[in-house]
Order: sequence, then C-alpha cells, then structure tokens
Amino acid sequence: MNPGFDLEALRHGNRRALAKAITLVESRLEEHREQAQSILEQTLPLSGNSIRIGITGIPGVGKSTFIEAFGLHLIEQGKRVAVLAVDPSSPIAGGSILGDKTRMEELSRHDAAFIRPSPAEGALGGVAQKTRETMLLCEAAGYDVVLVETVGVGQSEYEVAGMVDFFMVLMLPNAGDELQGIKKGIMELADALVINKADGESVNLASMTLKHYTAAMTLLRHALHWSPQVMTCSALQRENIDGVWNMVLEYEQQVKREQAFQTKRDRQARDWMRHLINEMLQLKLTQNNAAKRLLPELEQQVLAQTMTPYAAARRIIDCL
Repeated sequence: MNPGFDLEALRHGNRRALAKAITLVESRLEEHREQAQSILEQTLPLSGNSIRIGITGIPGVGKSTFIEAFGLHLIEQGKRVAVLAVDPSSPIAGGSILGDKTRMEELSRHDAAFIRPSPAEGALGGVAQKTRETMLLCEAAGYDVVLVETVGVGQSEYEVAGMVDFFMVLMLPNAGDELQGIKKGIMELADALVINKADGESVNLASMTLKHYTAAMTLLRHALHWSPQVMTCSALQRENIDGVWNMVLEYEQQVKREQAFQTKRDRQARDWMRHLINEMLQLKLTQNNAAKRLLPELEQQVLAQTMTPYAAARRIIDCL
C-alpha cells in the first residue's frame, strides 16, 4: 500500500484521494501498478453499486453538450456523476475530452461531478484497462452513475460496450438510409439510439429519423430481456433529457427483474480476465530470449513451407 494514500478518504468520496488513486492506476511504473492493484482489491467490495452507461456517436453529434445536460439532470436527481473517456486511438494523454472538460464547464464545476480524461496508451491492457479500474475507484468513492464516453472511433465502441451496463448511441437528425458511418456491429451493441439536436428546424427531420431508425432496429437481433429504444432529445435546449434517464432506469429495472444485470457484469469480468491472460502471455513471449532467437528461424521455415504455422507456434509456446 502506498503509505501516502488515504483509503478512508477515498471511501468517503474525497476527490483528492480519488484523483491520487487514479494517478497510480494510470502510472506505467511497476511499483505504482502494484500499489494501484492493492488499493483496487481493498475497494472492490465498495464498487459495483453504480449504473454504468456507455455513450458514443460520430463527431458533431453533440456528445459533450449531451453529457453535460445529462450529467446536470442526474445531479438534480440527487446523483453523483463520474465522466470517463476511452480513446485507444490517441497516443497522447486525454484525447479530445480535455477540450470536452472545458466545454462541459458547468458540469465540471459541480461538486457532485467528476470528469477524467483518458490516460496515455502503452501499458498492459491499455486505456480500456485503466478506464475499467478508474470506474471501480469512482464507484468506491460513491459515484452513482458512471458515464463512459468513446472519444476514438472503431475499436473504442466495442471496448466501452464490454464494460458498461447500458450502451447508448447518439445520432443526428438525418432520415437518409445511411447509418451515419456507425457500423452495423455497433448498432447491434446499442441498447438505445438517441437522436440529438431535435430542435429548431430539425424537429420534423428528427421525427422522420425516429421512424426510420425504429424500423431499422427491429431488424437487428438483441438480448431477449430488452428491446432497444429509439428516442429524440435536444441537449442544447435540455429537452427530453429526463426521458433518456427514465429509459435507462426502465432498462435497469427490467434486466434486474429478469436477473440478467449481474449476469452481464459477470460475463464482462470473465471476458476481460481472459483478454488480460492472453496479453500477459504475449508479453511474456516478447520478453523470452529463447523465443526471440527462435522466431526469425521459424518464420523462414513457415514461408519456405517446410513447417506448418501450427508447428511453429507450438515451438514458440514450448519456450515458456
């Protein structure tokens, strides 16, 4: 345990203690990682009490405005809200949420809100690992709702969907046939499509888009316990933000009633453990001198078709 760390302060929601614990989680130093794991193990019994919501959407959809309006509404309901980001594509700390933090000015000033940019990539498990552990620390510090925003594109949506209870895709009022660059696979992960910017001249278009996506979502296969919802809102005008939250609550009640809530979390934890085992094995291989010496020779034999890829892989694994 880090002698300078105050675990009791974290348990009582002290923001400085939380920030210090997250800094240890984000550190690449092995000593800090060990300290972070010690803190996480002690706080695990206190975690898991929030509702975890993933939010994604193409650039320009108004994610920052939506998250601020949504976060402020939750605080009005007596909730404490943490906002985290996943940006595996960013080689520098923070991705775009550092800009988002200034755009979410009203939310970031609130005592009941905690906004944290994604850390730099590079360590085992990457940004997704650090975001998962940060989420647990936020829960231990008493945050009731954790919003996990995807900043990057592509893989980050799958990363976030694999760590949250409810996955929300923000859309623009656009009644065209194209799904706005959002892949079908992402749509299949969505528990809800929320059409933002349903205000001003876009109200009618948003209504048409609602019908279009409602029809499209019926063609996608989803979990038995929940039929994905499609709704409109205006984050800018703070309209129907309460409707979005009520939908999340309805989802939570329904999946808990059917005992699918914890089952999903258990599956996510098991899948993530197996993912880390694979990463650790790959890391061990790259650090194994015998494997490093043997690899070029085996590659040449595979290319020369004197050895099968399977036999070559077995030789490498035997080095462990």
